[in-house]
Amino acid sequence: MKKTILTFLLFVFCFSLSAQKISTNKKALIASVEKHKNELIKISDSIWALAETAFDETGSAEILANYAEKNGMTVTRGVADIPTAFTATYGSGSPVISILGEFDALPGISQKASPIKEALNPGAAGHGCGHNLFGTASLGSAIAIKELMDAGKIKGTVKFLGTPAEEKYFAKVWMVKAGLWDDVDVNVSWHPGASTEADVQSGLSLIDFIVEFNGQAAHASMDPWNGKSASDALELYTTGINYYREHILPTSRIHYHIQDGGQVVNVVPDYAKLWVRVRDPRRKIMLPTYERVKEMAEGAAIMADVSYKISLVSGIYETLINRTGGAIMQKNLELLGAIAYTEEETVFGKAIQKATGKPEVGMDSSINPLRETDKNAGGGSTDVGDVSWNVPNINLSATVAPKDTPWHSWAVVACGGMSIGHKGMVYASKAMAMTMVDLFENPKMVQEVKEEFKTRKGDEVYEPMIEGPPPLNGN
Repeated sequence: MKKTILTFLLFVFCFSLSAQKISTNKKALIASVEKHKNELIKISDSIWALAETAFDETGSAEILANYAEKNGMTVTRGVADIPTAFTATYGSGSPVISILGEFDALPGISQKASPIKEALNPGAAGHGCGHNLFGTASLGSAIAIKELMDAGKIKGTVKFLGTPAEEKYFAKVWMVKAGLWDDVDVNVSWHPGASTEADVQSGLSLIDFIVEFNGQAAHASMDPWNGKSASDALELYTTGINYYREHILPTSRIHYHIQDGGQVVNVVPDYAKLWVRVRDPRRKIMLPTYERVKEMAEGAAIMADVSYKISLVSGIYETLINRTGGAIMQKNLELLGAIAYTEEETVFGKAIQKATGKPEVGMDSSINPLRETDKNAGGGSTDVGDVSWNVPNINLSATVAPKDTPWHSWAVVACGGMSIGHKGMVYASKAMAMTMVDLFENPKMVQEVKEEFKTRKGDEVYEPMIEGPPPLNGN
């Protein structure tokens, strides 16, 4: 009990010290987020319950767009020819600071807000990456900035971008191509995580494509010699990919998912289809690997005596890091201090860890220092990368789940529907708003962020890795 009291008093003391250093404008932003907190939690929980997947986030997008309108922002729906993509803007002139909001879920991981694996709707989707929190927190930041503009404290333009389909099709690539960041000076983003830090680590570039084989059907027993098996080509192709893995760089990745390998056992399949993905921390290395994997499809088709077709889905860049922006975010995290958790939340977190086979250490409430940027990024990929090659990007990771929680899993869904996720969301909203106000107040800071962006980008010419319109309805 004494230890608990001392810990609480230390937290109060540290918070009081940091609060003394927070500027009047930043205090106003924090108060704005607190004022909207209950509504933001309600919005997040509504999106969590809807759990809509890529390009089908109709209800989720409308909830966010409606709240932006309710709070006096100008909303444009259906941007970039994507029904669930939208912008919400306020103010005029420079600087123009944008903020990203995602809201799509992942198929098949429906879960109750419980530390025991238990589907809310069996077979349905769930927010295993915390995107119900992502879009909501970002909109909360934009509204807080808008209210500070209304008070006459800052000038410029704030622009919230509702960006769908991050988990599957990478809608931001089409949004970038449509010019939605052309007028932006600096972009701010965040992602739910199991720790809190200014994120100065990149992600992996990737490219997605579909390979289809077409042959000739025949009876698998009576006259198989009259058939040309598309599934033979598929198996030869995946065998080639698996042998090739030994000869690519350790940083590269190749994944595939067989979507159609034939329907019944007594028919020589005349059609086969698989989805292939190639990744690497550097796009310039990923692209030659992609070309080689495409050539293998031709080889497999020749061996099986069938035809083949390759269709590009989309590709994304690695994230271009901005350490100048990261340092600005870091200072604001240190001003805010760590998230405080109740005993009940700690117990919930440990139960999640127990259920997923992790050490039962509870929540990580610390604020990590600004880390060195790894040369070869690990982890996943995000279409925020494409934004970051067109405008400087400042990114944040905020704790919404216990330490070592498996991502894209039921465990993250559970946390995103209860107070652990809510606290991380509110914290992120405050941290991003505070970082944005630094940019609005200090033109020199904006210029320094932009100068680093120019230096890191160098002479690279951005080329969106897409063909044709976005694949709405899975087409």
